[in-house]
Amino acid sequence: MTASMSNSGTKAISDLEYDLLTVLKNKAEAVQMYETYMQDAQKLGSQPCVDLLRKLQQDDTKHVEELRHHLKEVMQKGKM
Repeated sequence: MTASMSNSGTKAISDLEYDLLTVLKNKAEAVQMYETYMQDAQKLGSQPCVDLLRKLQQDDTKHVEELRHHLKEVMQKGKM
C-alpha cells in the first residue's frame, strides 16, 4: 500500500515515510504483546520460551528506536 494522495494529487507523505511508519507501528505493537506471551509461557512453566520472548522483545525495542531515528531523518530530508 502506498502513501495517501491529497486532492491535488500530491502525496501527504512519501512511500518511504509510510513504510517506516507501518513497520514502526507493527514493531511497537509487538513489543507490548510480548508481555502477554511471556505470561502465557510462565503459566506453563516454560522458562526457555520466556527467555526467548524477552530477547525478542528487547530486539524489537531496539528496532523501534532505530526506526524512530531513521523516520525522523527521512521526514527532515523531505521538508528540505
